[in-house]
Amino acid sequence: MSPSSAPIALFDMKAQQGRIRAELDRRIAAVLDSGRFINGPEVAELEAALAEYAGCAHAVGVSSGTDALQIAMMAEGIGRGDAVFLPAFTYTATAEVPLVLGATPIFVDVEEDSFNLDLADLTARVERIAAEGRLRPRAVVGVDLFGLPADWPGIRGLCARHGMFALDDAAQAFGAALHGSRLGGHADATALSFYPTKTLGCYGDGGALLTNSAERAALYRSLRTHGEGGSRYEVLRTGMNGRLDTIQAAVLLCKLPLFEGEMAARARVAAWYADRLAGHVGLQSVPEGAESAWGLFTIRCADAAERGRVQAGLQAAGIPFGVYYPKPLHRQPAYAAAHQAGFAGGPPPLPVSESLCERVLSLPMHPYLTEAEVERVADAVIAAL
Repeated sequence: MSPSSAPIALFDMKAQQGRIRAELDRRIAAVLDSGRFINGPEVAELEAALAEYAGCAHAVGVSSGTDALQIAMMAEGIGRGDAVFLPAFTYTATAEVPLVLGATPIFVDVEEDSFNLDLADLTARVERIAAEGRLRPRAVVGVDLFGLPADWPGIRGLCARHGMFALDDAAQAFGAALHGSRLGGHADATALSFYPTKTLGCYGDGGALLTNSAERAALYRSLRTHGEGGSRYEVLRTGMNGRLDTIQAAVLLCKLPLFEGEMAARARVAAWYADRLAGHVGLQSVPEGAESAWGLFTIRCADAAERGRVQAGLQAAGIPFGVYYPKPLHRQPAYAAAHQAGFAGGPPPLPVSESLCERVLSLPMHPYLTEAEVERVADAVIAAL
């Protein structure tokens, strides 16, 4: 098979595994030999490494990125009568957690160029909810979409003015930085996902919470283990079963030594794409002072018809792609009632989120793409326009 026809992976985990297979076998065998499959020493080792890398005081391993969001909100007592503000253009987990806890998700529009929360729209919705008095503004969940940090100084300032909890959904953005500081301490708490396709992914489900608050970290550790106190059978609060498996922690420890190099490689791949595609399609803009983790590389077509042509061209060339996300959250059946009930008289429109869902397309992105492979993808995109 010639290089010009070899398959290109949307996400490539095999190349990475080949580099660490011996260490994976050693680490996993050690867990099997110890029999400490829950809260084994590898979990604490990983937590220390994550906190050090992110430059924050505490890391708490949990069972998934979704559970990280839920534990963080449970620790704040968020529930019925509370408004939780979050982008309409993101994955479902961000919205389902407030509903599970009895709170009301308030969907906010995003910026056309960055795909992240529009601070002006967020501010207007918070102020309207506060003025109406039907719900309490309690939290903002900022999503660092596709790896790009949200406007955390702006979000934190708004949260401070209204006494709200700032939660960073960095599921796609571990490794990203803002103004020289890695994500992990820009919000009151930061939720990570270690789903296999993330920038740092395990071989199953996994997640973590990062925070600079010792009190919050202690609550997270209690809540992830059924609300336990000083001993296993002392129950201080209603919690959940949200622990990180020891084997998954061992897998992540094997991957961490590669992580810095992989972040640099992702940045190179993104630069190659940008050089070839600028002027042909819209690209996610990176504001000054922000460093994306490039969890995904997403282009913005002119309209739905153009995206359809690009999809057909990529498919004909045997190149994989993804649509993240095909429908904004406020249009999902599960959230439609909450969306309509959030505001007296009905919610304001969310035009940018609706438009982006018709136009975005994610291209292959992983650290092991070659420049020639990026050229093949870009050529197929341009030829289809």
